[in-house]
Amino acid sequence: MRALVTGANGFVGIHLVKHLRSCGDEVLESAVDITDRDRFRAHVVDAAPDVVYHLAAQADVGGSWEHPIPTLRVNVEGTVNVLDAAVAAGVRRVLAVTSADIYGPVTASDLPLTESQPVRPVSPYGASKAAADIMCVTAGVAHGLEVVRARAFNHLGPGQNDKFVASAIASRIVSNERSGDTTVRVGNLDARRDFTDVRDVARAYRLLVTAGDAGEVYHICSGVDRPVRELADRLIALAEHEMTLEVDEDLYRPVDLPVLRGDHTKITEATGWEPQVDLATTLHDLLDYWRTHPEGVTSPEIV
Repeated sequence: MRALVTGANGFVGIHLVKHLRSCGDEVLESAVDITDRDRFRAHVVDAAPDVVYHLAAQADVGGSWEHPIPTLRVNVEGTVNVLDAAVAAGVRRVLAVTSADIYGPVTASDLPLTESQPVRPVSPYGASKAAADIMCVTAGVAHGLEVVRARAFNHLGPGQNDKFVASAIASRIVSNERSGDTTVRVGNLDARRDFTDVRDVARAYRLLVTAGDAGEVYHICSGVDRPVRELADRLIALAEHEMTLEVDEDLYRPVDLPVLRGDHTKITEATGWEPQVDLATTLHDLLDYWRTHPEGVTSPEIV
């Protein structure tokens, strides 16, 4: 299978490309700006892939408040350009990654969230992903393009940049290991999120391309919500010397959802996918990544 991956040099993209090649796929790592409509269209037509994995996005929820227009351009306009290019190139199937952030505030009675949960985004990022999700439906209805949507909940692992909570904490721990400092700044420790290892996410994406139903949407999640405090405590327990957490309200988001937890029944029934990498392994690998890459990640805007 000949696959083109947008956002191939980003956090998930790097892991996805590795997984696709391990499965014997021919992978084209696209580096063309998805907001450059004509150039990207020509690029996809020339590449002639069988399938497209659309991962390129502005993925910083907090940053979307400061830069809403660029977020909308990349996530909505960019997605439209990818879908239109796929139609022009005769691509068989597109895997489009959206986000659980489109659901917005939920109550305990809503959990675990299924794919039928109403959409009520509360950030420019969430709104942009909700709009992109709708455009994927439109492409299927209007053009007959096989689009499978993956609504990813929080994912983490080696290679993630420090715009995201677990990786930010890991980077500060490693900085302290080098400096001898003992205080680790953190934001909201009470928020509960559904975390999945990035390598499990990559497996899910390929399975959806090969076995998911066109036009459908699937949750990629663990089915367990954990407080950020648990991740922070487990990470500092792995530190080379004793450290303590210090809450810094400057690290809080303008709006932060209290809890998100998904239900992965639909993808499990369709493809057999289930999370395999345990949290202890994920956090160990994340911390080791920062120890060997103290300079961090060079592509912070792309998932």
